[in-house]
Amino acid sequence: MSRPLRLQYPGALYHLTARGNACQKIFLDDADRGVFINTLSHHVISRYGWLCHGYCLMDNHYHLIVETPRPNLSLGMRQLNGIYTQNILGFTMLR
Repeated sequence: MSRPLRLQYPGALYHLTARGNACQKIFLDDADRGVFINTLSHHVISRYGWLCHGYCLMDNHYHLIVETPRPNLSLGMRQLNGIYTQNILGFTMLR
């Protein structure tokens, strides 16, 4: 059975979390955290108009407190996690 659609509405505040598969690290060092913050600010906040009220980046997961002026949470999360993963995989290959 499929999951019900996520409730999204303008001006909503969300506590967002995501973690690595099987609790694997998603941030190996501060450079990875910088890539994530850059992705959040340049690809999600600027594109979707999100307001980030706070964040916490742990080794194997993150927490974000965001406000979405438009009902676009799913689009922004897909963009954030997808671009970060692509960037970090490419960055890791160069190490």
